[in-house]
Amino acid sequence: MAVDIGASSGRHVLGRFDGEKITLSEIYRFENGPVDAAGSIHWDLLGQWTHICRGLEAATDASVRSVGVDTWGVDFGLLGRNDELLGNPYHYRDARTNGILEEAYSVVPREEIFRQTGLQFMQFNTLFQLWAMRRAGSSALDTAETLLMMPDLFHWLLTGVKCNEFTEASTTQFHNPVAGDWAFDLLEAFDLPTRILGAVQPPGTNLGLMRPGLPIAADVVLPGSHDTASAVMAVPAASRPGERPDWCYLSLGTWALMGIESPKPVVTDEVLQLSFTNEGGVGGTTRLLKNICGLWLVQECRRVWNRAGRQWGWEDLNQLAAAAKPLVSFLDPDAQDFLAPDDMPEAIRQFCSRTGQPVPQDEGAVLRCALESLALKFRHVLGLCEQLAGGRIETIHMVGGGIQNRQLCQATANACGRRVVAGPIEATATGNLMMQAVSAGDVGSIAQAREVVCRSFEVQEYQPQDTAAWDEAYGRFVEKVVQA
Repeated sequence: MAVDIGASSGRHVLGRFDGEKITLSEIYRFENGPVDAAGSIHWDLLGQWTHICRGLEAATDASVRSVGVDTWGVDFGLLGRNDELLGNPYHYRDARTNGILEEAYSVVPREEIFRQTGLQFMQFNTLFQLWAMRRAGSSALDTAETLLMMPDLFHWLLTGVKCNEFTEASTTQFHNPVAGDWAFDLLEAFDLPTRILGAVQPPGTNLGLMRPGLPIAADVVLPGSHDTASAVMAVPAASRPGERPDWCYLSLGTWALMGIESPKPVVTDEVLQLSFTNEGGVGGTTRLLKNICGLWLVQECRRVWNRAGRQWGWEDLNQLAAAAKPLVSFLDPDAQDFLAPDDMPEAIRQFCSRTGQPVPQDEGAVLRCALESLALKFRHVLGLCEQLAGGRIETIHMVGGGIQNRQLCQATANACGRRVVAGPIEATATGNLMMQAVSAGDVGSIAQAREVVCRSFEVQEYQPQDTAAWDEAYGRFVEKVVQA
């Protein structure tokens, strides 16, 4: 069983492997999201745990052998004496880290932080969340004895075993990818406790049986517990030993993670300049990628409109966007404007106005602007991936729930001028399950697991169309967004 929890929803997925193919069945799904409380944004950890237990109850007749949990990165919980949970974890979009980066660089220079961590700078990385707590005089940080990232918390609740899984640890900005251990000196420079960190465990580690009293009895196995690590494991692509891969991945959901797979970390001035990140992958690989704001833009527009009385589902939004005039105005998905606005459609309009572009008036125009801007941002990042890879990338493998937006898949092929292979949709759950299969010895390696994925799921191919119009649009995107 894969327990796959994203920023907007969670699901329990059973995987059945017959030696050739894996089949999936979703047995439980729940909504997930931030909770506003007393001026701060948190995750409802106990609510999430309740849903995990209900999903286990739904599997009581399934003869589950093992379970693994994956979530998003960077967020964490703290345990005190006697393993007491010290409050609900903060949500990465909480305002406590606004403006923190420049202040952090006055403590440790940006170049030195990157040298020790190889990570892209984002204000909500765990390092800066902890430093915000230190600056605020947090009593929880003073008394904490253990830091567990979100999936580590759930694995602890399932087994009683406290550990830090490798791929999730790599999102903190205090894990050293070259040394393969925590960046202790960096933490001490920020006056942050190192006693709260445990041993880093690789994907595939079996933590043992669940605690007594839970609805089922099964082993708990660490997947690539950062959801993107699991999603990339399920990319249906093959690379020959010694040859440079001619593909990149794009894991699409609330966030879009686009990059290449590297056998080792690449911590260079060029990677720093391009603002790429070295995150841990399964099998000891490195995901050299860029974090891009993904379908958060669309999700938030839908939330605002439905709060105002609409009852629009995702297909309604697709139809609105498809009817709008193409390639009119563009935005930077990663601008601070879109991190956590109260009114996303208005934030999009204000960005277009401020950059001297036509302002999208109706809902369809707003959506079209967001989706086409994402596709053009993917083109920009593709060029950077090719620069780091040292050659042309022929295929973009898009995976994850976001590929159900076929308009965005086709727009990505159009904007990038590359073949797009979309699938599987449930890539994160699939990668989670396949890591459990590798751990059990049912599949011999990561490469063999990808062969199973290729045999098990159909994919949708998209070929570039209207490339001249998209080339012209990209020129305007660079002028108004990239160079602005």
